[in-house]
Amino acid sequence: MADGIWDNGGAPTGGPRLFPDALPDGVGARRRSAAGELALPDWFAPLLSRLHRSRAEDFTRLPTPNEGGRDSAVLVLLGEEPDGGPDILVLQRAATLRNHAGQPAFPGGVADPGDADPAATALREADEEVGLDPSSVTLLAELPTLWIPASDFLVTPVLAWWHRPHPVAPRDPGEVAHVARLPVAELCDPANRLRLRHPSGWIGPAFEVRGMLVWGFTAGVLSTLLDMAGWTRPWPQDRIADLPPATPPPAATADADEQP
Repeated sequence: MADGIWDNGGAPTGGPRLFPDALPDGVGARRRSAAGELALPDWFAPLLSRLHRSRAEDFTRLPTPNEGGRDSAVLVLLGEEPDGGPDILVLQRAATLRNHAGQPAFPGGVADPGDADPAATALREADEEVGLDPSSVTLLAELPTLWIPASDFLVTPVLAWWHRPHPVAPRDPGEVAHVARLPVAELCDPANRLRLRHPSGWIGPAFEVRGMLVWGFTAGVLSTLLDMAGWTRPWPQDRIADLPPATPPPAATADADEQP
């Protein structure tokens, strides 16, 4: 994206970059679009305020390689439940895929040459995967690019607000098996939280919600954002389960341990 589009207000280099006018205003948070000023739910304000002050190290322990890697992006799309609480759009990848088969994930994928920036990649992929209307989404922030060594993806999470939610569903069953809006209240329920241990010795956060076991890169990003928003509740971090030996190694996020 061209210089001048982003405004991080002096945030540390390498940290999240907030879109203009997505900064908290002390009461709530607002985002100005072509249609005028759009008010965000009050629960967004603490998250945006913390993101504004955060660093890349808050999201990952792995440095981004200087060469190689496949540029990718995912859409971290927060909506609002009928009762006013936040939820997050997550899909379950088809079991036949070569990379991360069967895993819950954010919508997203590899950048195309015609994509202007990570946000364009994330929106295009979300449309292709689950039929998300890009005009229903308000972009808020581009998070630091995270490296997934197992697949050599360089993934940029793009935070957004689903201001006009609509039905979504898998467009290609060969890529996406299931789509769900996971309530943040359920993600934060201590009964739904655990840590998973990979045969390599990696241990990282995980969530068991609505029949999905969310772990790896997706769980790491979720756990970090829940902490930043102040939504995390105390949970039993000694609850550890083992992943099958054939499971590919995940990315190392800030909430992951390198050994038991």
